[in-house]
Amino acid sequence: MEIRHTSLEDCIIIKPSVFKDERGLFCETFNKKTFKKATGIEIDFVQDNQSVSSYGVLRGLHYQKGMMAQAKLVRVIKGKVLDIVVDLRKGSKTFGKHLSYVLDDVENEQLFVPRGFAHGFITLSEKSVFAYKCDNYYDKASEGGIIYNDATLSLDWHLPKEDFIISEKDLQLPTFEEAIK
Repeated sequence: MEIRHTSLEDCIIIKPSVFKDERGLFCETFNKKTFKKATGIEIDFVQDNQSVSSYGVLRGLHYQKGMMAQAKLVRVIKGKVLDIVVDLRKGSKTFGKHLSYVLDDVENEQLFVPRGFAHGFITLSEKSVFAYKCDNYYDKASEGGIIYNDATLSLDWHLPKEDFIISEKDLQLPTFEEAIK
């Protein structure tokens, strides 16, 4: 397992060891002991989620607030996505900063997203299968979000806007400034 720290405080790229032969490949996608030894982070994932999306589907930017905040370990099982996270932790050195990172089924990299971050992705391939582990359960009353085209964040989603497929719910999300009040 290879660990790379990103420009955002506590946000980590993880490249698992991949073993390939004539039969295909094998990789361990998560091991609690190995993760703690490599990152120093004690984590207890309690929920796994998976989504299937077509080209241009943009999901996000989502987060959960307060006691129901979630850390996530995200990865792409099939296809390719642009993953974006935004640091919403007011005491953090990287508050208000974002990270864009391409995740795919070739490199098999994962992104560890700490609690207190907004998260979203857009599918760059024909289809994607996106999976993530959460260290807290989903709680509808605690959910929050930021509109994908927030002027303050000025995010580049890597696709032409006319290719975006966004849910009505995500089109109603507040701006960054409104969300952090």
